[in-house]
Amino acid sequence: MELDGDGRYSIDEALKLFELELPELGAMADRVRWQINPARRVTFVIDRNINYTNICTSRCRFCAFYRDIGDEDAYVLGKHEIFERIDEAIGLGATQIMLQGGLNPELGIEYFEDLLRSIKSRFDVHIHSLSPPEIVHIAQISNISIKETLSRLKFAGLDSLPGGGAEILDDRFREQISPRKIRSSEWIGVMEEAHRIGMQTTATMMFGAGEERRDRMVHLELIRDLQDKTGGFTAFIPWTYQPMNTALGGSEVGAVEYLRMLAVSRIFLDNFKNIQASWVTQGLKIAQIALFFGANDLGSTMIEENVVKAAGATFRADTLELVGLINELGLEACQRDTCYTRIIKVW
Repeated sequence: MELDGDGRYSIDEALKLFELELPELGAMADRVRWQINPARRVTFVIDRNINYTNICTSRCRFCAFYRDIGDEDAYVLGKHEIFERIDEAIGLGATQIMLQGGLNPELGIEYFEDLLRSIKSRFDVHIHSLSPPEIVHIAQISNISIKETLSRLKFAGLDSLPGGGAEILDDRFREQISPRKIRSSEWIGVMEEAHRIGMQTTATMMFGAGEERRDRMVHLELIRDLQDKTGGFTAFIPWTYQPMNTALGGSEVGAVEYLRMLAVSRIFLDNFKNIQASWVTQGLKIAQIALFFGANDLGSTMIEENVVKAAGATFRADTLELVGLINELGLEACQRDTCYTRIIKVW
């Protein structure tokens, strides 16, 4: 297959990769994985995902987690409960916490500054939190710019941003599944501004909610272009839509399509060092196979996770299970830090 003039895959060329037999595609992605990450390490981080509120004005059709103000089971976690969960996570070896929640109209910049400072004053932990939709929401209700929002949050203790809220970065499709959510340009804009102020981020993609494969490739091209510009993404994480309890409904993408998308992502994203396998949505056995389809990282142990769980994902794993999965393949299991700059422990 001939590549474009830059020696990399165009969208049309990448779409042809989906037509290959699955073993052939997997082998191509595996070769790229070893070229970019020649060490036999498979990494992961120990963390806890704390959903500080389920109140959300976005009301995305693919989400089963959100609640409206006044709903019986709507909540905002108090500081004491958040501190207890962080303390428990650190006791289990966590080095990272992820605070993510709905777009709550009652929580402005001051709330987050106070919470971040309080956490940092009590715990030595990396705060990898607040996705781009949350950042835009905080900026809007606080009547400040994205740059000021990110700068103030960073000063208060925010260390890096997760790539949540991306779904598919194609506005035509976003209008169908999440019309109240930020547009693709806003998601990219938050990430670019974060990178400019020295804050690293991850990039994600939720697929299988009815989009076309071309929509997915538009998404990948957008993040590849930004990575060319800033170099601020540490990893890419593709995961599959979970339909249970959602307004959107539909069926779940199977393992074969997941592995195809993972492999194409590894081949196309030539400027991303790390690709994560999503064991939370695919299970441990498929995650193990994914390590031969381009993935070199298993994400996190997810001591706690509620958003995807609400939509039907039931897979759980502790540290020793992830280590066993990796070692069973003759690979080296390594606990890493959030930004992939330090190996904390080799198992």
